[in-house]
Amino acid sequence: MSGREWVGYGSVVATAVGLLLASCAHDTYRERADLVKDHAESFYSHLKANRVESAIRENEQIEAMASQMGETVKKRAAQQGTTPVEQEFALMKTANEAAATNWLALGQYFAIKKQYPRARATYRRVIDTYTNSTERPYREQAQRALQDIDILNPPTAVTTNP
Repeated sequence: MSGREWVGYGSVVATAVGLLLASCAHDTYRERADLVKDHAESFYSHLKANRVESAIRENEQIEAMASQMGETVKKRAAQQGTTPVEQEFALMKTANEAAATNWLALGQYFAIKKQYPRARATYRRVIDTYTNSTERPYREQAQRALQDIDILNPPTAVTTNP
């Protein structure tokens, strides 16, 4: 796997955010969509420059935004018509997808760098964090990646002495 494959995820995120951005009529939604896009772009810039901690912080910001948007959707669902709620939900979903995709890219980055324990931990995070039924593809991809890591770097067998 080349280092360029994990970088390709950034264009997927930018495209998804761009499509959502085109459908957002209100400036608030546009600003937040731009913010998600900016964090995603920063994530990949940091990763390309081997600034892993900074990349993680960017992705945590995307997750925080998604969580905040989820709370807003719940509150507005009872108060407003469906269009603003649908827009907020779509933006929340995009932010969640961006964050999950970024975690998978980070796991690939660690695997490429042969930092297998960190890759395993990153994939475990995806499996443990993204538990909704709509997020199943991300969990499945992380599970497959864990199996691939085990091929590259088999877990050490733990022996017990009776």
